[in-house]
Amino acid sequence: MDDVIERILRQTHTWAVVGLGDSPGRPAYGVARFLQSIGKRIVPVHPAAAPVHGEQGYASLADIPFPVDVVDVFRRSAAAGGVADEAIAIGAEAVWFQLGVIDEAAADRVRAAGLDMVMDHCPAIEHPRMRALGRI
Repeated sequence: MDDVIERILRQTHTWAVVGLGDSPGRPAYGVARFLQSIGKRIVPVHPAAAPVHGEQGYASLADIPFPVDVVDVFRRSAAAGGVADEAIAIGAEAVWFQLGVIDEAAADRVRAAGLDMVMDHCPAIEHPRMRALGRI
């Protein structure tokens, strides 16, 4: 798993953050800010399509008019599979399910489609860990 995490953190730039709205109290808000701090472009994906951290929001992955490298999922596990399928459909390179987001069948579909998959991890935790290991 560390090889996949390292590859995603090293080689990607544009992260669609599904579930990112303009509420500072939500975990997605802080993680998106962290992603920006390490040089990633974040794309908020939320039904309200509100701008967050200076980036235009979109109501769905399909509405994003440019390529996305990673789809970072802040949704309940029950909804994560549908988001994973949308990520495959838009041609993302990777899907990242946040801490507590687990759907093994969706992860299998993502991998079968040739995308990288991380489940039940957070990039705001994994990036410092990878740095401490000298991997990034």
